[in-house]
Order: sequence, then C-alpha cells, then structure tokens
Amino acid sequence: MKKLLSLEELAQFALTIYGITMLQTSIPTYILVIAFFSPDLFMVGYFINPKAGAILYNFSHHKFMAIALIAYGFFTGSSLVLLTGLLFYAHSSFDRILGYGLKYFDSFSHTHLGYIGKEKDRNLPDHF
Repeated sequence: MKKLLSLEELAQFALTIYGITMLQTSIPTYILVIAFFSPDLFMVGYFINPKAGAILYNFSHHKFMAIALIAYGFFTGSSLVLLTGLLFYAHSSFDRILGYGLKYFDSFSHTHLGYIGKEKDRNLPDHF
C-alpha cells in the first residue's frame, strides 16, 4: 500500500512541476528551487513546542492550503499566487514520497504516515 501511495504522490508531484513549467515564468530556476523548500521554514514552531511546530508545519504542508492558493491564483489571474500554490503542492507531494507526513502534536517524528527517523522502529500505535 505504501508503494501505491508513493506512486500517487509521484504523479501529483510530476503534474505540479509540469504546471509550473507551463506558467513560463521569468523567475530564475534557483529562486524556484529555494521557494520549493520554503514550506520547511514553518518548522520554526518546533522551537516553541511540538504542538506549535505541528500546527505551523501542517498549515504549510496541507494540500488544501496549496489548492486554495492555486484556485485563488487561477481565478484572480495572479500567476505569482498560482505559482506559490503549485510550489507548495509539489513540496507536499515530494515530502510524502519521502515518507514525511502531516505531524501529530506529540513529536516531529510522529506523522500521519507513521513514524520517521529514530522513532521509525518504535512499536507504537499509529495514533493516540
């Protein structure tokens, strides 16, 4: 099942990258690469506590937020907002391909896809 979900995420990632290239933006590629990784800046909330970190991280990695930006950019004709939404969506898909899911409030390593990192081998339930 995990392989099937990873393939689905790979298809979504490829489709959003294709959408980004279709925008024919004049923004340099290196800026797009930096912007692609910008949702990870929302991990700064983990300096406060795991709950704050999870809220901020999930806000920037939830696909609904990306879809909302894409829709807003499309319907208002704002290519910058559309690009931002596509980059956030591509980033979320990329993270899920690697096994990084949305976070639970107890720790960074507890995701909706299971545990990551050192916690991966723990014999714990999927959620509390």
